[in-house]
Amino acid sequence: MPDIRLEREFNVTQERLFDFVTKRASVLEWFGYEGMTFPADEMDFSRTGPWFLEMVSKEGNTMKLSGHVTHVDRPKTVGFTWGWHDPEDKRGPESHVMFTVMETAKGAKLIIDHRELPDEEAATGHNSGWTYALGTITRILQS
Repeated sequence: MPDIRLEREFNVTQERLFDFVTKRASVLEWFGYEGMTFPADEMDFSRTGPWFLEMVSKEGNTMKLSGHVTHVDRPKTVGFTWGWHDPEDKRGPESHVMFTVMETAKGAKLIIDHRELPDEEAATGHNSGWTYALGTITRILQS
């Protein structure tokens, strides 16, 4: 099963970065592609337990995903499972995501590890999505 790993450094404190990538209000600022709306969500990665999201693209396509936040060690790591839902709302293969936030000389670094993806096509799609998210986080935090 393929894995992906992405890293980005930010000029903010470790605590600020961790809160930004885990707390509901800010997650909804950076998650997804431009123009997406979120009619239903429970996107709080700052506590253990279930999470879910319904997204609607600017073209009107609805996508659902869900998982379980497995651990939170503020301000260092958060781990959660991830699964897309099909059009009949059946949850597909589960993968695992971990955000690691490390203090650096310039601020803090975010490492995104997404593991146990079902195939290379999924890995390519997630790599694109996480790369886009990192760009959005950079734009918001560096403004």
